[in-house]
Amino acid sequence: MKLVSIIVFFSIFFASAITVGRDHRERKGPPTRYHTATQTKPIKLEPSVIRLENSPSVTIEKKGGTRIIRSNGIPNHLVGRFPNCGNPHQIQEQEHNFIVPLRPRKNNRPTPLKPGMAFGVAINGVPFEPLAAEWFKGNRGSVWRYEALSGAVQLGPDESYAHVQPGGKYHYHGLPEALMSKENVTSETHSKVIGWAADGFPIYSLYGYSNKENSKGGIKELKSSYQLKSGKRSSDGDNPGGTYDGTFIADYEYREGTGDLDQCNGLFVSTPDFTNGTYAYFLTSRWPFIPRCFVGKPDESFNLRGQNRPRVRGNRPSDCPQKRRKHKEQN
Repeated sequence: MKLVSIIVFFSIFFASAITVGRDHRERKGPPTRYHTATQTKPIKLEPSVIRLENSPSVTIEKKGGTRIIRSNGIPNHLVGRFPNCGNPHQIQEQEHNFIVPLRPRKNNRPTPLKPGMAFGVAINGVPFEPLAAEWFKGNRGSVWRYEALSGAVQLGPDESYAHVQPGGKYHYHGLPEALMSKENVTSETHSKVIGWAADGFPIYSLYGYSNKENSKGGIKELKSSYQLKSGKRSSDGDNPGGTYDGTFIADYEYREGTGDLDQCNGLFVSTPDFTNGTYAYFLTSRWPFIPRCFVGKPDESFNLRGQNRPRVRGNRPSDCPQKRRKHKEQN
């Protein structure tokens, strides 16, 4: 009888453990924070004055028709303080291993950047991840996803428009100012390759040839073709209402011909690195800053969902305002 009881106990225990494990794996994402902000605010940038103790490590090699970028995710420039008032996480070393084709191909239709996926990786091994996991009223299934750099939700970026995810991953949401400074990106010359997109095409920052073919026409800052929608958002049901002002990604729309770049923030152009021409992405000073879609097929190595290391929270700085935050789990 005692043996039967023990068998029943362990049967129930392991069945429960398997059920819990399955529920955990099948979650669509961690609980989201509950926000009701509907207006942009001045973004608070943490001064990039801190030199990390860990040294950066990045290797880029060509092998078997691919470009392999491995890094520990530590930037090669000064950073802001982390944790800070808008970001409670510490920068930790990572094990990034990105693979892109050396001869990428354009598809007939763009592929949207999916949640949890990096758009690309900078030449210093730090990922470009423009999407923020923040939604109006915490509704993960809503179209009202907050723009990370709108200031509506303060996420604690530093002066390279980068911050830290729960697993310690430092990543860029906008122009990597400190990296651009190191690479001498200026309005006087064509930008150097600043990174590689997940589909294999090069990423440049701001500046290209005016005539798209060579330096004879001079250098210009290439502009995005996205504009704010006119009018106001719907306020019915779970819609936020308010004026389209850039608080949410859905506040923007692509208007062909209003800028230099296509809907994926790129164009076919000649560059110092590709004199015969290539499709190239450009980081821009206006939204979307970092592209939000691909013209080619993104490699699955850029899907970083679930690859975060254990959460490492630091101590909240003493100068942070004490306020109560409302949280709500998304079922």
